[in-house]
Amino acid sequence: MSGLSSFLPFKSMGSPANPRDRPSDPLSRLRPALETMPGSRKYVFTPATRAEILSELYDSFWGPYAHLFLPNSNSSLPLHATLSEVQTRLNFAGAADEEPVVPGKPCGHIFKKGESCFRCKDCALDDSCVLCSRCFRAQDHYDHNVSFFIAQQSGGCCDCGDVEAWRQSINCPYHPPSSESSPSLSRSSTSHDDAVHLWGKDISPVQNYPNRVLVPPDLRESMTKTVAYALDFIIDTLDYSPEETSVPPNEADLRLQPSADPMMKDQYCIVLWNDEKHSFNEVIELLVSTTGRTPEEASQAADKVDSQGREVIEMSDRIPRLLEIALTVAQIELGVTVRRAYDTFREQVSAVIIEWLLDLTRSRLGTDAVILREIIAQELLTARKRVGGWNNIPADVATISAEIPNSARIDWLFLYHAKLWKKPRLSLKEIYASILTLSHSHKITIASHFASVYPRIIDTYLLADREAETSIKYFALQLFTVPSVALHIVRNYNIVTRLLGIITAFFTNQISNKRILYPPDPRAQIDVDSEPFRSKRFMPVFSDLRYLCHNEPVQRLIARKHEFITQFAQTCQLFMCVNPNKRAATNHVEFETDGWISVFNVTLSLSRVIKIYGEAFVYATPAELVAAISTVVHNILITCTLADERLDKKKFSQITFHFITFGSKTYATIDFNIMEGWVSFHHSLQWLLAELFKHIDILSEQSLSELGLRSLRDTLLRNASEKAVLTIIDFPLRALAMIAQIRTGLWVRNGFAIRGQLLHYRDYMLRELCYDQDLFILQTSLIILDPDLVLVSILDRFQLVGFFSGVIQHPVYEGSQMTSMAEEVLYVLITILSETGNAAKLSTAAAVRREIIHALAVGPCTYTDLIKRVAERLVEDSSFERVLREVANFRPPESTADIGSYELKPEVYDEVNPFFYHYARNKREEVETVLLNHLKKKGVADPVIVPKPMQIPSGPFTNLAASFESPVLLQIMFYSIYLVLLLTESGGSSPPSGEAILDQALHLIMLALVERGSVFSQLTVVNTFDDGKTLVDLVCVLEHHETYRPYKARCQWILTELEKHIPEEVHSRRQITESDNGVDLEDAKKRAAQARKDAILKQMKEQQASFSLTFGDDEDDDEEMGEDSELPASFGPCIVCQEELNSSKPFGALGLLQPSRFVRRHQDNPMNEVMATPYSLDQPSSPSTSWTFPPRLEDLKEPASESTTFEVAPPGNTRFGLYTSICSHLMHLECFNVYNTSIRQRHRSQATRNHPESIPRKEFICPLCKSLGNVILPVSHPTPTTLNTLPFADWTRAAGISILKSKSDPLLDSLLVRNGTGELVFWGAQDSAYQPFFKSTDPTNTWDVGKMVDSVMNVARAISQQSRHLRDRPEPDPGERGAGMYLPEDLLGYTVACIEIAQRGVGAPGSTVADNLTDPQIKMIRGVVICLKKMAAAAFKGRPDDGREALRQAIVKRLLPEWSLSTLNPVSYPLLLRDPFTILAEAAAIAPDMLRHVLTLTYYAFLARTVIGLIYVLNKVRSWPMQTPAQRVYENIFGDVRMFFTSVVRHSPVVEHASDIVFSTYGEARIEKLMYTFTLPFLRRAAILCRAILPSAFPTPESSPDTCEYSRLLTMLGIPPLADLPNQDTLQTSLAGWCSHYGHSQAAAQLNCGIVLENPTIYRIARLPIVLDSLFGSQDKALTCQRCKTVPLDAAICLICGTTVCFQSHCCMDREHGDKGECNMHTRECGGVIGIYFLVKRCSLLYLHAGSGTFAQSPYLDVHGEVDTSMRIIGFRVRRGRRQFLHPARWEEVRKTWLSHGVPTLVARKLEGTVDSGGWETL
Repeated sequence: MSGLSSFLPFKSMGSPANPRDRPSDPLSRLRPALETMPGSRKYVFTPATRAEILSELYDSFWGPYAHLFLPNSNSSLPLHATLSEVQTRLNFAGAADEEPVVPGKPCGHIFKKGESCFRCKDCALDDSCVLCSRCFRAQDHYDHNVSFFIAQQSGGCCDCGDVEAWRQSINCPYHPPSSESSPSLSRSSTSHDDAVHLWGKDISPVQNYPNRVLVPPDLRESMTKTVAYALDFIIDTLDYSPEETSVPPNEADLRLQPSADPMMKDQYCIVLWNDEKHSFNEVIELLVSTTGRTPEEASQAADKVDSQGREVIEMSDRIPRLLEIALTVAQIELGVTVRRAYDTFREQVSAVIIEWLLDLTRSRLGTDAVILREIIAQELLTARKRVGGWNNIPADVATISAEIPNSARIDWLFLYHAKLWKKPRLSLKEIYASILTLSHSHKITIASHFASVYPRIIDTYLLADREAETSIKYFALQLFTVPSVALHIVRNYNIVTRLLGIITAFFTNQISNKRILYPPDPRAQIDVDSEPFRSKRFMPVFSDLRYLCHNEPVQRLIARKHEFITQFAQTCQLFMCVNPNKRAATNHVEFETDGWISVFNVTLSLSRVIKIYGEAFVYATPAELVAAISTVVHNILITCTLADERLDKKKFSQITFHFITFGSKTYATIDFNIMEGWVSFHHSLQWLLAELFKHIDILSEQSLSELGLRSLRDTLLRNASEKAVLTIIDFPLRALAMIAQIRTGLWVRNGFAIRGQLLHYRDYMLRELCYDQDLFILQTSLIILDPDLVLVSILDRFQLVGFFSGVIQHPVYEGSQMTSMAEEVLYVLITILSETGNAAKLSTAAAVRREIIHALAVGPCTYTDLIKRVAERLVEDSSFERVLREVANFRPPESTADIGSYELKPEVYDEVNPFFYHYARNKREEVETVLLNHLKKKGVADPVIVPKPMQIPSGPFTNLAASFESPVLLQIMFYSIYLVLLLTESGGSSPPSGEAILDQALHLIMLALVERGSVFSQLTVVNTFDDGKTLVDLVCVLEHHETYRPYKARCQWILTELEKHIPEEVHSRRQITESDNGVDLEDAKKRAAQARKDAILKQMKEQQASFSLTFGDDEDDDEEMGEDSELPASFGPCIVCQEELNSSKPFGALGLLQPSRFVRRHQDNPMNEVMATPYSLDQPSSPSTSWTFPPRLEDLKEPASESTTFEVAPPGNTRFGLYTSICSHLMHLECFNVYNTSIRQRHRSQATRNHPESIPRKEFICPLCKSLGNVILPVSHPTPTTLNTLPFADWTRAAGISILKSKSDPLLDSLLVRNGTGELVFWGAQDSAYQPFFKSTDPTNTWDVGKMVDSVMNVARAISQQSRHLRDRPEPDPGERGAGMYLPEDLLGYTVACIEIAQRGVGAPGSTVADNLTDPQIKMIRGVVICLKKMAAAAFKGRPDDGREALRQAIVKRLLPEWSLSTLNPVSYPLLLRDPFTILAEAAAIAPDMLRHVLTLTYYAFLARTVIGLIYVLNKVRSWPMQTPAQRVYENIFGDVRMFFTSVVRHSPVVEHASDIVFSTYGEARIEKLMYTFTLPFLRRAAILCRAILPSAFPTPESSPDTCEYSRLLTMLGIPPLADLPNQDTLQTSLAGWCSHYGHSQAAAQLNCGIVLENPTIYRIARLPIVLDSLFGSQDKALTCQRCKTVPLDAAICLICGTTVCFQSHCCMDREHGDKGECNMHTRECGGVIGIYFLVKRCSLLYLHAGSGTFAQSPYLDVHGEVDTSMRIIGFRVRRGRRQFLHPARWEEVRKTWLSHGVPTLVARKLEGTVDSGGWETL
């Protein structure tokens, strides 16, 4: 590449303007700087050291040419900055722009940690091909099978544009294909000699790159030399680094450690290494105790260990102390090393150099973005130059040098990868990935070097690497899955052979000095209890082998070259019959080992490779396949006959034969007793042979004839005898017989281990790798050997030869065991005789279709349940979901608890086979019932499920049906039925498994008739058995057998089919007449039963009529009596004692009084949302859930689907108050006290439990519905008050006269709050004079209601004391009368406001918001009003009217301005600065009769207040975009809006001027809409309050559907509209007084108005995107924590305000409050005591309440309507990995929980259902 500029067209960048004199060697400064730095810095590495190293590297790298890398020629990099950051920030040469489109150039985007990546099964070649978010969203993958992953590490890259990654064009606009052909595989087909000499200088530069620049030769030299020296420095340093973390036991050993320090100075460092086992707290505590650091310093060190991978925790020359610390740390298995400070410092320098190299791969030289990567690649692929020469090098360095003589720098880095730590490891992998994407040549070359050192990499990975998850071994995934690369390294580097050798040596424990020996000793034996089997790291080694062999070019090579199958067969031979089992006959096994789990893990990993190897022979010629079969057969025989001593001779004996007579013939079969011998589940060679037999097209007679062979039988029997074939099939047959005995209960003394092996062996996911293979081998034997011989061998192995010869007694099988074994063997026979999946070589799509149909035939199920019933290989196939849509209907989830399900389409039921071999017996019976019902629905009277013909069109299995002509099979059928009938006759009922055996026998007969009707029919009458009976005789008997009547229809079908071939024999045996009589008898029985039923029903009707005649009059009397009493005397039973709740005992409703920050204030921002609010909030409105589920294509294309801004309201911009609710359950006060005592006892007895309620907060759980509560509220019927009917003007005049006539009331004056607001002190939550009722000695007090008032006051006082900082209302100081929250406003008013807000956008036509109130809400409002009334009465105790008249006057004085401004009344606070609804609430409690008039006054006060607030807000946001003013809509309600505004503000010139500006800016139409929207909530709240207090006085008015909500509410409440104000003189007077009072106050003068408007819109929670993966696309912007300014590892989004916070992170913790996390911290700022969060990566909800919390299911579902239970990532992928879509109903449920203040109860219910001592976080 040094001559690059000579033959590529470059754009000249010019040379430096003033080239500085510089030495000829660019390293003259860099080399001494790095060499002397450890000593000069005294071995202390600081951020300044890093900055100095970077500066030296950059200076050496670019010399005088900095201007080619940075915008300004005089500029240099800022301290601590890297080049790529600066170039991107300044957009140097387009560094921040999107890359230009270059046809043929792959994307190569390298994934950062936490970034989203996608895989489309329909488009990708294999599961390693992924797309970055940018490429994925630019393509159309709608309706494809797309998986979504989160990169857990950096290093993987996007495969878009790589022609070898996709099975079809994906049409990415950013990476179009080039016009040239795809990279030819032939160019990687170099010879082995050429392959080992691939060097950097041999690789040509990237072709057709358009943005080349001219590089001055001296710049190229300085860049090359600097990179080369930097790489050599890293490798030289790592020469002396250890691979494992261990502490020397003593000082002498420490000094003997290899070191590069020329001075060998006694300065040592302790280095702490990262792991995934220990928590932060453990590490921090350890550092504090061992090193003496402060907790803060220890925390910083722990953070560095986690982020970097290691950290120096101590440096000293006091060796004993260092060793003591290190050994202490090592005791808890934390990785720790003690090394010379010199070496440790150089390692830290190396980490900075790696960081610098990574930065170069992201940087550019001018517009050229690839040249720096080309230079790094060139130097990586060049031989290292050791600074100190090759003398005095460590021993292992010399060993490597000798093993790999022509090693490049990259080889050393691959080998030394394990010596590095987390961050440098990941950085190096990212560097390698960036080079891979340069060109195909680079990819081939890197792969060649990787393959050359791969065996050593595997050694380190399996035996030494402490951080396996960051091992370079996983780099194989990016190389081995590329077809051309795989072919190149398999062909030239013998890598498959090496891998098989590694597997052999590893599992035979041929390991020495942390190295796996090669070549392995072929005679070594496997020990399943050895360490290698317990290791879990071997699985990726099998995966690598699978990835390599899965590529089509490699598969062709495997099929073509015989040595591949030979070597693989020898490896499989190693695992033959591993871990055999022997039946414990007399005693239970003493010790149940779990070693079988490890063995299954290994053999199943191997079996997946077996499947790939077998599939490779689809590319074989007949000769190649026959040769492979012969090789495998040879290996099986030498193993099974003990010829090579592979099997343990103590457990396995020589194969011997014995003779068995069955029927009239004698057969020679293998002599083996399952009960006494050793049997294994693992027959890897037979599994391999089964895979080879599946290529039926190549094994057809036509193909084999080319080799001079007639059939598969000839192929096998040419080199092996019949006895040899019996030997091959006998081992799988032993396993099948063993599992039958296990299922029958004959192996129970072997314990759970044998049961566990059976479950694994037959598991749906794994069975096709083992169980199905064994069955297929058995099926194949039917076409190779005489079927009679095979069938007798099966019976012999199952020990059922006697049973099917008519002998019921057995030496071992007892009772039901005999029939159970017969059932099992019949199941095997049906499978091998009728299963056609492999025999007919079904395509993958057809196999998928068959599996799905049979999985869904049982009934509808979820996608997760479905894939558990289907083999993993078929689920992973790209056709799976397409086929699923073809055969099944999807029912999407509708409700919140619902999940999606699939149901089979009716038309595909015909394809269901109830004897499908993957069905267990109970499933088969269920399916049979489903199919029979399906046929009955179609009108078939006596349905029979007839087997379908096998239809094997070609191949060796076309003659499989000939087995139905076997006399042995006929005898099996006969005795199956005969013995069941015999046992039934002798026992009087069906024997165990009897019905199952009959099912199977009849099915076998039906199969035989379908396949070989004529021949089989003749056999049924020719062959006679016991007493000369034939099979036809038995079927005729069974047809009319009373015990087995369900089989009648099948018997009739069989006999009808037989009649077609042997009519006379059937007619002579069949009982025709009796059959007809039987039908008549059956009908007669049915008719008689129906007649009895009709008679009973008639008798019951007569009895009912008689009863009503006798007792009817009394019922009428009761009804009349009931009508006299208008209301029920009882409220139902007490939920504790079940006694009636009436006036005999005091009772109340269980309620919760909770602090709330729910009500939102209006923000000072544009009012578009307010303008868009509908005119009627009592009609359904759901714009937030406008999408469907699953989402349509148009839903996904809408901007909302990818919204990444969540904020809905800034946290804290809310009004604080108390929300009250009741759960509708009532309880006696006495019972309530007893129940509270029981709660305290439970807390004492379960001291460690996280209880759902808090006793200090006076909480309890409702015993019935488990709702949280802390108060008990009085319950009453509505008061029989009638409204004052005087006209408004007359009432006002009368009220004034009443006040004038009354005398001064000093008591009332003393009860008014001093600050002049007119509030009453006894309603202050912290009123200093409040006397609890239970302490009162006044006999007139009603103690029952008082006790409930006390419960409310106790809770309200406690909350009020803690929340003063959250309230901005003027209040008396603590200790004064009336201090604290004002209950009419902060309790009753706030609760009504919350109820109203929750009802926005909810309702039905013809109803109002008041009609939507629930019964518990009405009871609750009345209960709070009773409490307020009781507290008022207590202040006036002794007065006959409880002070109601005095308080009535106080309210009137407050409302009528002539009194509030008079000197008689000390109310100086303007009415408009108070919430008018508070006065309405006071009136409801004190004087409900004057509610209608108070309503009118408070409504107009609210109008005036809104005017002032609107002027203030609109004056601040004049930049609001102007729209074309619409016409006014509701002039009939608001009249002259401008005139009203003027009249309100005329007393304040400042506000008046602002009003003029507002009208000129926005216009009357817009102002009217704002007035409407901001004042509507007042009317809605007034309607709620009035309906609850006086339901009959405020009925819902009749109105047309077009009438707006505002008009309806004005009518309902009897309030004159604003348009009628000119006719209301009294109202005008009042308004003028209020406005004058406000206008002259201080608030108006400053134009900060003192009035804060509430948000009048429909409340929403945070806007999450419809598609979850959108959160990860632009994660840096959206998911940034505002506290630590980083993208959290685990982010949580507050759904109340939309803020992103860190979840369970170490960075954002509240140290002052018990190390609470940021979710708890943010909750205090936002929701107060409640928090609702969406946990992004966990895909779940988190609810918090007052220090407790719970997790809940996600509102996101995948396309199958299921929750991804955990998006925790395993390696590079999430557990399930399907894209998640927001479900509208679930999302709305979360919103409703928040709106209804339901979080405390939700949390309490979850905690109540769990007894847990680990804290709720562990739930």
